[in-house]
Amino acid sequence: MTYEGFETLAIHAGQEADAETGAVVVPIYQTSTYRQDGVGGLRGGYEYSRTGNPTRAALEECVAALESGARGLAFASGMAAEDTLLRTIAKPGDHLIIPGDAYGGTFRLVSKVLQRWGVGWDAVDLSDLDAVRAAIRPETVAVWVETPTNPLLNIADIGALGEIAHAAGALLIVDNTFASPYLQRPITLGADAVVHSTTKYLGGHSDVVGGALVTADAELGERVAFHQNTMGAVAGPFDAWLTLRGIKTLGVRMDRHCANAERVVAELVEHPAVAQVLYPGLSEHPGHKVAAAQMSAFGGMVSFRLRGGEEAALRVCDRTELFTLAESLGGVESLIEHPGRMTHASTAGSPLEVPADLVRISVGIESGDDLVADLLTALGE
Repeated sequence: MTYEGFETLAIHAGQEADAETGAVVVPIYQTSTYRQDGVGGLRGGYEYSRTGNPTRAALEECVAALESGARGLAFASGMAAEDTLLRTIAKPGDHLIIPGDAYGGTFRLVSKVLQRWGVGWDAVDLSDLDAVRAAIRPETVAVWVETPTNPLLNIADIGALGEIAHAAGALLIVDNTFASPYLQRPITLGADAVVHSTTKYLGGHSDVVGGALVTADAELGERVAFHQNTMGAVAGPFDAWLTLRGIKTLGVRMDRHCANAERVVAELVEHPAVAQVLYPGLSEHPGHKVAAAQMSAFGGMVSFRLRGGEEAALRVCDRTELFTLAESLGGVESLIEHPGRMTHASTAGSPLEVPADLVRISVGIESGDDLVADLLTALGE
């Protein structure tokens, strides 16, 4: 029997009981190499753990199943996944389109590393489809999408952007970290590849750093796998095991993240100190209709701007207790940060610079009442 339920795949895909012992949890194959039965006589195809490891393979199969893709690959970090993919598909003289409010790490990789290597790029408001069409060049190899974006929570129409990219002979790549495959599956909407920081919602417990890439096409997956093996930024077996453990509860965690975020948003929109709440679940959000069409819920990330400007934003970040001041997101605990001085400092002085009065929160799975009380106290109520 073939099972397709998301929660079932999260627990079972790539994670059959151990054939020898019956262990229901995938073992941690903490080994660098494997005994061969004669020269070239590989057991299960394993020879060296940079090239392949059974624990990592279980994670890769699971993530591919969750994203409805042909091939999954696990990396040492989300940025390692991005770098390996971009160096697979792009060469000097090629061109990329990235979001006008891309994640600071993606912007840094493209503008400080790939540009120096001879890859051109343009940052475009991806909600403006005409602007995307105008930015396409003959040498454009990919349109890079975040939806929701980090940290402004803008929404891009994955299906429409896929049509534009494919008409130009380019790939559509979606960073699905904020939504997770529980809320959104870009490959089913037309994406050619999906990337994740598995550090975030997939791992879910702030105890592992990792990345993942899923391709819609097996041939592209093989090309990326070649580069991954050549360049070596692979997930270690214990990190892969921790990520698999986190994925098992992704569905139930995301339900609570979303429910708590909606409670927090309801309070923030009414607070006099808050000038604007950025959350795609709000009907007034410009991307609300698109988000409602391509997501099953609106996620656990919320950003808001303070009427008192940057100092007020910094003050809120300093005053919270349950919301821990820290970078990252997607863990069971709630986090708060000032993007302009923290995660997005690399965009300072560029067209992608984020507002100084902006606060970003990752709403965890604690009691919703306690989270609301913590924020209201920090805002001065």
